[in-house]
Amino acid sequence: MAFSISSPVISHNGKIPQKYTFEGENISPELIFSNVPPETVSLALIMDDPDAPRGVFTHWIVFNIPKDAAGLSEKIPPIPELPDGSRQGKNDYGSVGYGGPFPPPGKPHHYNFTLYALDTKLNLNAGATKNEVLEAMKGHILEQTTLCGIYQR
Repeated sequence: MAFSISSPVISHNGKIPQKYTFEGENISPELIFSNVPPETVSLALIMDDPDAPRGVFTHWIVFNIPKDAAGLSEKIPPIPELPDGSRQGKNDYGSVGYGGPFPPPGKPHHYNFTLYALDTKLNLNAGATKNEVLEAMKGHILEQTTLCGIYQR
């Protein structure tokens, strides 16, 4: 069985329900992690939009997720550190935590929820940027998997 990320509310390449966007409740969707490699020390998640007009837009960063986490529940609060020790980074809206889709009207945008299995915990503070997280992960990624959701205004 392959390492994977899924969601009960977003099918791969399926529509993201409005509830999880800025036009709705702007809350994070439930995510499920499966078949995490046994040698994993921690997990990291990055949600971004490669179709954004000014380049890739980062919507959510969570790192140092415990290796035995079954996923992330719906409506993760926008706080720097979660009770399980996971830390949230700064999104491109300028805040910590989840920031839902709000693309310009027109074409559909793809939102990638990429989950990384790492052989270490990241020595980063909450509020780290995507570039800081990517740099810290270099040489430590065991496997990665992506769930893509689509949203159009």
